Amino acid sequence: MPRLPFDPDKMKSKAAAAAEKAEDAPLSVSALAARIEGALRTLPPKLRVVGEVSGFRDRTHWYFDLKDAGAVVNCVMFASAAKRAAYTPREGDEVVVSGQVDFYAKGGRVSLVVGSIQPVGAGRLDLAFRQLCEELKAKGWFDESRKKPLPVFPRKIAVVTSRTGAALQDIIDTARRRFPAVELMVFDVRVQGEGAAPEVASAIRLLGEKGPALGVEAIIVTRGGGSMEDLWAFNERAVAEAIVRCPLPVVAAIGHETDTTIAELVADLRCATPTQAAMRLIPDREALGRQLDSLARRMGSGVSRHLQTERHRLVSASRHPVLSDPRSIIDLASERLDARARRASGAAATRLAVARRRLDALALRLERHRPGVRHAKIGARLDHLAQRLSAAAARRTRLDLRPIESRLRQAVRADLRDHRVRLEGLERELEAVGPASVLRRGYSFTRLADGTVVRSAGQATPGVVLRTTVSDGEFTSTVSGDAKGPIQSRDQSQPRPAPPPPRRRSARRKRRDDPDQLDLFGRNG
Repeated sequence: MPRLPFDPDKMKSKAAAAAEKAEDAPLSVSALAARIEGALRTLPPKLRVVGEVSGFRDRTHWYFDLKDAGAVVNCVMFASAAKRAAYTPREGDEVVVSGQVDFYAKGGRVSLVVGSIQPVGAGRLDLAFRQLCEELKAKGWFDESRKKPLPVFPRKIAVVTSRTGAALQDIIDTARRRFPAVELMVFDVRVQGEGAAPEVASAIRLLGEKGPALGVEAIIVTRGGGSMEDLWAFNERAVAEAIVRCPLPVVAAIGHETDTTIAELVADLRCATPTQAAMRLIPDREALGRQLDSLARRMGSGVSRHLQTERHRLVSASRHPVLSDPRSIIDLASERLDARARRASGAAATRLAVARRRLDALALRLERHRPGVRHAKIGARLDHLAQRLSAAAARRTRLDLRPIESRLRQAVRADLRDHRVRLEGLERELEAVGPASVLRRGYSFTRLADGTVVRSAGQATPGVVLRTTVSDGEFTSTVSGDAKGPIQSRDQSQPRPAPPPPRRRSARRKRRDDPDQLDLFGRNG
């Protein structure tokens, strides 16, 4: 039997074969996720990665991608870390981030959880500084109007700096030289490195709360010179906000004269050096002494001038007649008093004479208007009027009324005659057209029982009772037949009834017609 060709796989051990068989077995998703998470744990806990920012999104947390020419890494920076960041990235910025890799198994995403972010290159701090300056300027933190005035003679000053720094020694030496009575209270903090900014901000906030109770009247925040990285703690937002919120005035002197930090821009006063800050707050003892000497000299010269002026006034007053010869003043006053007394007496006599003349005039007027006099005048006038009235009445009674009466009688008689003639004419006309005259001529009128005048033959129906009126009376009749046709003209051959005899005038009317029987007013006698 020929030999089989050589097969290396058959040379493996049974353990190796079992392991190879296990590797070929499929994994669950959870198992793969666990292996990935375990593999990521082998990475260092803190990684620094450089790359370009892409797709930046600020949603309380910061989300962005970090990429280079060959790969892209998803990054997240939580809000707690984003608030501490001194720099806000923008699209396309090249940055260096520090953080750790995290795998989110449920979403299947691998992300870099960023703890800090800085721009790449030497200008990264300048860029962060400019961005924060623009933001704080927009809030008005740099405005001079919100800055507080410094105390003129502070008795206690707090210094926020490192106890081991040269800046503190400069302030102590300046205070001892200028005014040893000013008390300094040192608040020891770190002034550079990680954690320096929170310590400085906390110290300023604590002094703002407790300082007034401790007698602190101002705060100096200072440190010596250094690079921009060394001074960066004073460019943090937390320090700037603590200075702005502090109720005590804050003087900042950070670094050298050419250095500028945000803490100095928001402080109530910016000084170039720590020594200058101490000089602006602590008064100079020698200068105060010189000022006191000057004030003393000015006060002495002022007092001397005032005394000299008052001395001149006293000399002038002593030369006045009031003081040099008091008797002459009394004599002059006596003369004036006598003159005024004479004038008063003359004026009183004049006013008395005027009043007396006025009183006499009023007495005369009163005499004229006395009741007895007025009554006598009125009585005399009444007697005169009575005499005139009696004479006029006598003249009236002597008037002859007989001619007037005769003329009046004639006028009344003529008027009565005219009215009588007119009345007789009207009476004749009335008798001619009156109903009685018509009835005397043979006419009559008929009425029904209720008094209605019969005007038509149709009203005289059979059985109706009629009342007929003639010239000398009336009679009743009852209709027995139907009404006839229209009345025919009367036969002229029948005799016309005789007219009634004329009425005789009564004796009273005759008397009324006789004018001789009338009195003066046309009435019968």
